[in-house]
Amino acid sequence: MSCFEIRDNFYMDGKPVKIISGAFHYFRTVPEYWRDRLEKLKNLGCNTVETYVPWNLHEREKGKFCFEGILDIERFIRLAQELGLYVILRPSPYICAEWEFGGLPAWLLREDGMRLRVNDPSFLGHVEEYYKELLPRLTPWQCTRGGPVILMQVENEYGYYANDRTYLEAMSRLMTENGVEVPLVTSDGPFPESLNAGKLQGALPTGNFGSRTEERFATLEKYTDGGPLMCTEFWVGWFDHWGNGGHMRGNLEESVRDLDKMLELGHVNIYMFEGGTNFGFMNGSNYYDGLTPDVTSYDYDAVLTEDGQITEKYRRYREVIGKYTELSDVPFTTKIVRKDYGTLKVKEKVSLTSTLERLSQSVITVCPCSMERLGQNYGYILYRTVLHTEENLERIRLWGANDRAAILVDDRPIMTLYDRELLEERKLETPLPTEKNARMDILVENMGRVNFGPLMERQRKGIDQCVQINGHMHNHWEQYPLPLDNVEQVDFSGTYLSGTPAFYRFTIQVEEKGDTFLDFAGWGKGCAFVNGFNIGRFWEIGPQKRLYIPAPLLRIGENEIILFETEGKAAESIALRGEPDIG
Repeated sequence: MSCFEIRDNFYMDGKPVKIISGAFHYFRTVPEYWRDRLEKLKNLGCNTVETYVPWNLHEREKGKFCFEGILDIERFIRLAQELGLYVILRPSPYICAEWEFGGLPAWLLREDGMRLRVNDPSFLGHVEEYYKELLPRLTPWQCTRGGPVILMQVENEYGYYANDRTYLEAMSRLMTENGVEVPLVTSDGPFPESLNAGKLQGALPTGNFGSRTEERFATLEKYTDGGPLMCTEFWVGWFDHWGNGGHMRGNLEESVRDLDKMLELGHVNIYMFEGGTNFGFMNGSNYYDGLTPDVTSYDYDAVLTEDGQITEKYRRYREVIGKYTELSDVPFTTKIVRKDYGTLKVKEKVSLTSTLERLSQSVITVCPCSMERLGQNYGYILYRTVLHTEENLERIRLWGANDRAAILVDDRPIMTLYDRELLEERKLETPLPTEKNARMDILVENMGRVNFGPLMERQRKGIDQCVQINGHMHNHWEQYPLPLDNVEQVDFSGTYLSGTPAFYRFTIQVEEKGDTFLDFAGWGKGCAFVNGFNIGRFWEIGPQKRLYIPAPLLRIGENEIILFETEGKAAESIALRGEPDIG
């Protein structure tokens, strides 16, 4: 058993300790590679690993918990301990992290009147039930009980969101009532407004920033009551969103100087040590002047690349860290290779409408319903109706809709609406005469819920109010939820119609498994599955041009890749390359 204390400094069993930590999210890297990344972290000179805990993965559906595979957080903590690393846990219900809905489960939005991250009985009730499952798995790993966990975070950047002190107190109380004994921290932007709103009695305030270390620490020092200074997120790069024009990269020389100053004055958690991947539909979004969904890669210009390669930043940081602690050469015990498997031709293809009934069961309502109201969290949803009163299709408006809608009439693409275009009346350049009882399909994509700010409370996806056609509300809809967690059910014997949303199947024989990157040049927009595993989204606008496929997702022998493409823009092949291309 060990005693970790916060006084004028951090102390372990009475001896001062400098925290040199790296952020590594277990849920963004396949578990077969956890050891490799942690060995590289220790070799960098770090003595601590930090991770968020994503509520929306551990409790995808209310009351159904998962702590296995890539979500086996206890295995992750145990591995860190085996390597002699301390662990900082950030189990708050909200994590931001450029993660879908900031880590909050989408099913919270099924409740009308739900208020997030404040002292709301409904929200706190859900948090309490989650903590009763989560915290008993974490508390045995505290240093007070012989484990490596030395700190836990109460809430994340709360001062950027709200100032409900009673909520922070309730969160702290839930943690201690469920066995948390190690010291607590908060982390906020290093500004008086954020720190005033996010501070909590009994928790050490820490800062999140990426530059101007002396100035930021000077501000933070006014709030620590003589305690240690720590940058809990030293931003060493940044994240990408679709269409941002190129991969975001930090200034290495400035970053090296800031790291040096942080270690001179206090303590650091490098964000990110390795960013990893937003597998599936788990990327988040921001919304300022418009919707900016994040790409699948969370490379972040981190110290390690998305696939764990050592960078020049790694080498330069190691030199700096070596000034403050003794370095040792840690052997890397996991064999990892990159492989180029060449070009794969399309084997089979089928339009979505031809296999729709195999993938989803329709729900019929008078007015369209959002994904959440239909029990769906992620992916796509198709709204289908018959135009039984229209002689011409002239104008259309989607009320209460998010994020991107492809509209087809009798399988003919009419228009695609994105973000604010969904909320405005759109006129067809030429009115479309409609056959009697023409079928209209509206395929809506959830491109990732906003993960920051008040708009989080307005993140129902699909269509949450009505569809207005030629000035009047159109009623009676069949709705097909498409979370695409069952792509093995796609029936490729159906009809293929070019120019429409469709599935494409590829196969590859693998004799040696290696990390590889799916090149989607020539394809429009959609998502990709490797042996049934959703590796993420693709979009021709970039900056990301290839999707990372970790070797453990492959198998010796035949492998299957399925692309779902929504724009009707398809090539005859894809390629599996040995190098990434993130713009």
